[in-house]
Amino acid sequence: MTAQHAFPTSVPGPAAPSSPARPREPSRTVAALATTLLLATTACGPVTDESRQEKLTVFAAASLTGAFSDLERRFEDERPGVDVELNFAGSSDLAAQIEQGAPADVFASADTHTMDLVTQSGRAAGDPQIFARNTLQIAVPPDNPAGVDELADLAREGTTVALCAENVPCGAASQTVMAKAELDVAPASWERDVKAALTKVELGEVDAALVYRTDVIAAGDQVKGIDVPEATTAVNDYPIVVLSDTARPELAQAWLDTVTSPAGSELLTDAGFQTP
Repeated sequence: MTAQHAFPTSVPGPAAPSSPARPREPSRTVAALATTLLLATTACGPVTDESRQEKLTVFAAASLTGAFSDLERRFEDERPGVDVELNFAGSSDLAAQIEQGAPADVFASADTHTMDLVTQSGRAAGDPQIFARNTLQIAVPPDNPAGVDELADLAREGTTVALCAENVPCGAASQTVMAKAELDVAPASWERDVKAALTKVELGEVDAALVYRTDVIAAGDQVKGIDVPEATTAVNDYPIVVLSDTARPELAQAWLDTVTSPAGSELLTDAGFQTP
């Protein structure tokens, strides 16, 4: 007979004391919404002064790069909230852009002929003012491997030369100077502006280039400058004007006044320009 064991019947103990009620947590939906709003705010970023800046667009000849960049810093320091946007290129290219309706407030050209195209098209708000003059120099590498000493050497066989395109002011001045000296120079390249011609020398791609004196000064020890007596026959006058399509004529006039002021003239002189 199989033995049967009796198991004691379990008796429930005293009830556990109830825990105090916990505060209700935000629902997951609310938490997710808060996170989404935080991310959106971060992505948009805080409102900055930049969003409230007043922009002034200045079209200027490539040879003005150094002087106008210095003027830009001074102009902006004196006018918090103003952002000057400088667009440098060959004067003829800039004039064509202006005639085609490119948004700009001020135009500074490297010669009067190009400025005439802008004024005759009705894009100038007033009469242009001459604020600087410039003359040509020969730029050669510091060691001058081709032994270029004068303008006539540019026509010597085996000498590679970069010239500005004839339709830009430095190119037109170069043609005038060489015609006066009765020289026929066949360049290795025609460059879109004076900065591009100078770069050819800095890179050692040509023996010489005919550029502005101011560009030689700006290049420092990257090139050597050689005076050209014949350059006095082709001095370039630099005019500046407020454009008729400007949406901020007072600010544009303030830039023009800064350029033609004694402080502006001093910066231009330091850059190698002559001032009227």
